[in-house]
Amino acid sequence: MTPRKTPGKAALASSVGSVLEYYDFFIYGTAAALVFGKVFFPESDPATGTLLSFATYGVGYVARPVGAFFMGHLGDRYGRKRVLVLTVVMMGIATFLVGCLPTYASIGIWAPVMLVVLRLVQGFSASGEQSGGNSLTLEHAPDERRAFFSSFTLMGTQAGLVIATAAWLPIGAMPEDDLLSWGWRVPFWLSAFVVLAGVIIRRRLDETPVFTEAAREGELEQAPIGELLRDHPTGVVRVLLTAVGSMVSTIFAVYALSFAVDTKGLDKTTMLWVAIATNVVAMGAIPMWARLADRVGRKPVLIAGALGSGALMFAYLAAIDSGSYPLIFAAAVAMSGVVYSAFNGVQPAFYGEMFPTKVRLSGMAIGTQIGYAIGGFAPTVAAAIDGGGWVPVALLTFAGSAIAAVAALTARESAHLPLQHLDDARARRFDRSQAAPERTLAR
Repeated sequence: MTPRKTPGKAALASSVGSVLEYYDFFIYGTAAALVFGKVFFPESDPATGTLLSFATYGVGYVARPVGAFFMGHLGDRYGRKRVLVLTVVMMGIATFLVGCLPTYASIGIWAPVMLVVLRLVQGFSASGEQSGGNSLTLEHAPDERRAFFSSFTLMGTQAGLVIATAAWLPIGAMPEDDLLSWGWRVPFWLSAFVVLAGVIIRRRLDETPVFTEAAREGELEQAPIGELLRDHPTGVVRVLLTAVGSMVSTIFAVYALSFAVDTKGLDKTTMLWVAIATNVVAMGAIPMWARLADRVGRKPVLIAGALGSGALMFAYLAAIDSGSYPLIFAAAVAMSGVVYSAFNGVQPAFYGEMFPTKVRLSGMAIGTQIGYAIGGFAPTVAAAIDGGGWVPVALLTFAGSAIAAVAALTARESAHLPLQHLDDARARRFDRSQAAPERTLAR
């Protein structure tokens, strides 16, 4: 029998790992909004430089679907723990090297080329992070609290954003000459400590009981990706489309920050505090929404969060356009801190319960990373279509949220079914050698 402390230990370890991993990933987004256009694309006009800087942010999401196939195979064939150790090492090394890059003024076009290469490595690494952490916590959690425990992974990502944004507060307040010459590098160099801590924490993780049992019984697939795409394509597509709702997060973290600081001339430090306050609220809201999802079901909470946060993007961008800091804080906390957390916090359980153990990490990784890739380029598209106005960007964001809500609506509710029952039912459903008709899952 699994010790009672194991679910909490697994949730905490995955959460701390996500803090470390997403600290690295988010400091890049902040740098892309505030610095990289001037450092790596100085010969472009400001608008084009910002657009190109956002494009390097989006490039990291291009690598995610590719990495998802590799990380998914590794995690479903050899275990969740190996994926989690590998991801933090790759992300930390790539991030540290970004801080060491020469600028465009030093080596010309090779500077942004190397930036893109390291961004690709970051994206490749991130492809296995949440899926590995989600699988680990979901499979350790008691059946009646799967959403709650698996939400800790997402709490970790929010904490990572808070720490990353806080790291930029003293840096962003520096004189511009110091900021552009060496100040922007400091948050990236700090990833050396991130790598060390991440490896120590994750090497102490235990493999999940259901994965260990599947390995012992010889149920693991030699080619899990093949089985996933053959027997569970609908689940992959559903996860992909639901994950498009993540553009609320990328528009908030990257585009809106640039819109506020560069277009509207608002104070950079104040806008960074908006991000910190919002994500502190989210850290408390995510587990509360997850607990509700354990009681009433995944779908109503997730769908309400997707549509509500997409609609509130209109209020947030309008508040930025007005220049009123109280309105900006209120709209940001309502949209991203509270309502989007309903979507964000339920994702791990909602996605993981669509797949059996032997292809769970692959299914989550491939589906989410393609969806996140679409969301990752949303700031680039937004910068191209805004024309100085925010309404088209808000419409784009709401469209992504609506796609996510419709996709989630087509899923079966799985909140009150034991994980083992989900595994057994899906195994029966996709066993092509059986002539018996599929047995319908419990409502």
